[in-house]
Amino acid sequence: MTLSSGIAAAVVAVLALWMLGAYNRVVALRTPIIAAWGHIDGLLQARDQTLAALLAVVEPALAEERAALEALHLARSSVRRAADAVRPRPANVESVQVLARAEAALAPALARMIALAEQHPEVRESTAVAQSTTALRELGLRWQFARQVFNDAGAVYNAAVAQFPTRLLSGLFHFGPIFDGEHV
Repeated sequence: MTLSSGIAAAVVAVLALWMLGAYNRVVALRTPIIAAWGHIDGLLQARDQTLAALLAVVEPALAEERAALEALHLARSSVRRAADAVRPRPANVESVQVLARAEAALAPALARMIALAEQHPEVRESTAVAQSTTALRELGLRWQFARQVFNDAGAVYNAAVAQFPTRLLSGLFHFGPIFDGEHV
């Protein structure tokens, strides 16, 4: 083996080891994102069940408020579809953005329905409504924390895939940012 072929072999070996290390680092940074998504997904499912229970109680009393109820049902189903899209690939930028927009649409629809329910004494005095709204507030607090964990893990991952020289591998292995301006 000549000196030049030995140097070339050493350069190839160093590059291969670097690629392996960079790949493993990015994969390791995706793991907390997946774990954080698991917490978010569980909270979304719990909130959806709580909303279903709340709607079962308030819908008869709010029959005249069809537009508000329809808006809530539409927003709720949008969140469910968006969460279903994120579930298989929580590090996918497009599906995370769709979920962020669906969540942003759900909040005012839910607030409107709760405000309307408060105007009806039979709904306001219902134990089931009080329990559901309390559960929704608690889930909301847990959701904020889980979102922050997810967004922080995503920010670390995004920084890693954007840094040189790992950025050179990002396209090769389909490592892209998980959010681009819109966070969950």
